[in-house]
Order: sequence, then structure tokens, then C-alpha cells
Amino acid sequence: MKTSEAIGCVVRAATITWKQSKRKDCLRTVWPSGGVTNWSLGRTVRAVEKRKLTLGHSPDPDDAFMFYGLAKGLVDDGGYDFEHILQDIQTLNERASRGELDITAISIHAYAHVCGEYALLPSGASMGDGYGPMLVAREAFSKEEIASLRIAVPGTMTSAFLALQLWLERPGERIDYTVVPFDEIFATVNRGEADVGLIIHEGQLTFENEGLVCCEDLGVWWGRENDGLPLPLGGNVIHKRIDAGERKVVSDVLERSIRFSLDNRAEAVEHSLQYARDMGIDLADKFVGMYVNDWTLDYGDAGRESIRRFLRRGHEMGVVPALPELEFVE
Repeated sequence: MKTSEAIGCVVRAATITWKQSKRKDCLRTVWPSGGVTNWSLGRTVRAVEKRKLTLGHSPDPDDAFMFYGLAKGLVDDGGYDFEHILQDIQTLNERASRGELDITAISIHAYAHVCGEYALLPSGASMGDGYGPMLVAREAFSKEEIASLRIAVPGTMTSAFLALQLWLERPGERIDYTVVPFDEIFATVNRGEADVGLIIHEGQLTFENEGLVCCEDLGVWWGRENDGLPLPLGGNVIHKRIDAGERKVVSDVLERSIRFSLDNRAEAVEHSLQYARDMGIDLADKFVGMYVNDWTLDYGDAGRESIRRFLRRGHEMGVVPALPELEFVE
């Protein structure tokens, strides 16, 4: 029986390729189990199995942009098999509180509650540099009026909600709020189920299309109150059950993915459009630029100081239970 006939009799699920060399053609079979048979040598070599790590991030243009290179296999993965888990930020915060994810995007507010189990990665920050979560309504309200109105918020562990508490100078139990998915806040306000909406993500660019007005931009307020520092909104964390050496490898992988997207902006933005919720490419590009930039490559001293101030003020108010010592993967 010819070699090719024998291969066909063994299994049809295998992938068979010819590799040509100067010496002779070599028939290789890649099996579903991961092994590779080199028929010219007559033996099967087991493929090295990559370690699987869960990687949580939100289904939004900025996260899709950041992880484009990694998701499409365009950057070195460091020898890991990353399972991308796309969920909204409140869900990711909750899953991190249970230690379910190896690596995840997280609200800086939520990080204070999981800092014993997770370390911050130096790249992946979302910082509101002169902009941030907004309070929007069908008519303009003052701060004093908003304090007595019903507010739709995207989650109590979001940095937006912590910023709201700091701005109103009162803890959540003294605020009339309702938690709704972030992409339903516009509808909730327009139906009259809430007077004011606390919006995050691309809603900061599209609220006027919904007939709403901005009552306060919390990113602008934070910068005004804190020497021009950016408002720390989100970051990436890695679980400490992964040893320190591996954490550094993973950190480098994620930084490579972000750099790749910044260096190949047009194609990365094109990829992000599938998560852009009716945004055109120009608006998606603007939104990505707001939250994937130099801050995303590294917090720097200013970014780290802003996190410390943000969490310290929350702790002083009593809404951040313990003031964490920031732990970064270095």
C-alpha cells in the first residue's frame, strides 16, 4: 500500500501538508490531538501544549482595539493560549471578586476590593484625561438638584460610580440610584425611569443623539480638583496564583498587543467596529483614541498618583473598605 493510501486509512480528520526541502519532499500530518507525524522519519512528535489562561475584557471598541493583535495571532503570545471572555465591566468586576479569571479588565474602584488576589499590569489603563463618565438628562440639572434625583448607574463597582459618590460628597446609601446595563441607560432616562444617567463608554460621544444634555463631566471635574491628573477608570489585572515570572511574561504579551494596535491603527480600528454599537469608523476612531493612548502603554508616575488619590478619597468617605498598596507587575 502506498504511503498516501495508508494515511487516508488511518484518520481523515488529520491535516496533511507537503513541506518541500532541498533534499526531498516531506509529508507531514498534523493530528487533532496535537501530534505531528513526519512520514519521512516515520515517527510522531508531540506538539508542546500551551498553558490556557482566561482573559476577560469588555465587548467595546477600546478593548477590542487593545487586544486585536493577540486575538488575531499577530503578536507573540509568549507560549500561552488565551481564552478571550467578553463581558460587561460590572460582570468582570464581580467575577474578579470571586477570583474566576486569570487576567481581566477591571474598574480601578473594584481593584481596591480584590488587590489581595490580583496585581495590576502596567499596561492596559483607561484614563479620562480631561473627560470621563458623564451625568446626562433630558434637561440640565445642577449638582444640588441631581443629589435628590434618581440616577441610572452602570454598576456599583465601576469607577464611574465611585467618582459620582466623590462628586456628590455622599456614599451610595445616600444616593437614589438604580443599576441598569450601561447600554440601557439612555433608554432608562428617556422612559422616565430615572431622571439622570451616569454614562460610560461611547455614550460619552453619542448622548446628544438621544436628545440628552450633559449636566456634568466627571473627568473634567476630577482634573480640576486634582492638579490636572487624569481620572483613573480601568486597568488590567492578573491573579497572583500565577507565579511572578509568568506574570511578567503575560504583561509583556499584553503590552505587545497594545503597541501593535497603536502601530497599525487603521486595521485595529476596523477590527473594533464589530463592537462599536452603530458607531461609524470616524467616531470609533475618536473613542479609541480617548482610551487607548500613551496612558494605556504605562500609567507613569502621574497615573499611579491619580489612582492613589482616587482610592484614598473613597476610603476617607468610607466607600473603599481598605486603602490598598498598589502592586504592579514589574
